[in-house]
Amino acid sequence: MDAKATSVAIVGGGFAGVACAKRLAGQPGIQVELFDSAGYHQFQPLLYQVATAELTFEDIRFDLARLFHGKGAVRVRKADVTAIDPDAMTVSVDGGETVSADYIVLAAGARPNFFHTPGADEYAYPLYSVEDARHVRGRIVQLFEDVSAKPELADEGALTFVVVGGGPTGVETAGALSELVRDVMPHVYPDVPPGAAQVILVDLGHHLLSGFSPEAGDYAANQLHRRGVKLQLGVPVKEVGAESVTLGDGTVIPTRLVVWGGGEQAAAIAGAAGLAQGRGGRIDVEPDLTVPGHPKIFAVGDVANIPFGDEVLPQLGSVAQQAGHWAGDNILLLEEGKPARPFHYRDKGIMAMIGRKAAVAEMGAHRHEIHGRVAFAAWLGVHAELLGNIGAELKAFVAWAEEFYVRPHHRTAALLEPSRIDMPRIDWEQKG
Repeated sequence: MDAKATSVAIVGGGFAGVACAKRLAGQPGIQVELFDSAGYHQFQPLLYQVATAELTFEDIRFDLARLFHGKGAVRVRKADVTAIDPDAMTVSVDGGETVSADYIVLAAGARPNFFHTPGADEYAYPLYSVEDARHVRGRIVQLFEDVSAKPELADEGALTFVVVGGGPTGVETAGALSELVRDVMPHVYPDVPPGAAQVILVDLGHHLLSGFSPEAGDYAANQLHRRGVKLQLGVPVKEVGAESVTLGDGTVIPTRLVVWGGGEQAAAIAGAAGLAQGRGGRIDVEPDLTVPGHPKIFAVGDVANIPFGDEVLPQLGSVAQQAGHWAGDNILLLEEGKPARPFHYRDKGIMAMIGRKAAVAEMGAHRHEIHGRVAFAAWLGVHAELLGNIGAELKAFVAWAEEFYVRPHHRTAALLEPSRIDMPRIDWEQKG
């Protein structure tokens, strides 16, 4: 970094990191280094759409260097941050390099939380990255190919898909997966016995979408039932094996694919930053998003517990994006000799899409609840805004939305053609 400029090291190229870098880009006397191990921004709210072949990988993956090309003194570093020294104000990256900075912004995101469930880390498929989505999609195709060649495998659970988690990730994944296996795959794999595939959603809670109203959870349950999803609620996952899932009540479900949406925790760097961790391994922050005792270190997005009254804000893309922008604002205020301001979140509500033309949304501070097509439209609007705010091209998203709503399953079937599956077959035994 330029010794004459104020240096800012941002760790993570997700919603929060990109928003902070965009806020600081082009500001006089500010030089930013943005570290990300993948080198691209991945639009996480739509990962399940990639996993179920509604979108291509390129539709939700945006090269960070291209996003910031010509936008001021932002240098994108494709590197894995391995440690942070909060006292020395340094960031260490793979290869041994140590980078000093005047400000550090931790925006490294989250990773799956398996809650010490035996076998989950080895056999379950998380859905937190583009690579995760590639693996899930490839596994689905592989299993249908296997059953197409040997139909008797269906009786052994080869086409029984288990989704763990009753939150938005699990509900959205289960709905999309059910529509895929019921409405699309029979046309792609006509040799597979009709009705051989089924989707089962498992969750410890007794109601879906626990962060929503009970009515919203009931609506989601009814919509999933209409799509053929079997619900196993009020029971934990006891163990995940290579060919089965065992539940807490002793039920054994034969399966070759377990998609894990059962919780998340802060990225590993949160534990290597020498900072106190709170719930979910996340870093507790002050109202102005700084880390207690470190007024020039900010933690934002899914790596942070951001206070909101007596609670903390949820791990949402809109929270992360607004917090990242706010951290950039506060850095500029501190550089002007002014105090940092407490973060004020503009609540856009919470929402989940259960399937085509079916969604649930609770909007605004008073949580006005809407269902169905109106909620679907709200869902589209919020996600289009999130994409636009990172500077992404919206053409692919708009085209997908039109196909998704007007021409159901046309695009999905095309994306499942063998020539479009751009990943090698997964060997289940090797994965374990």
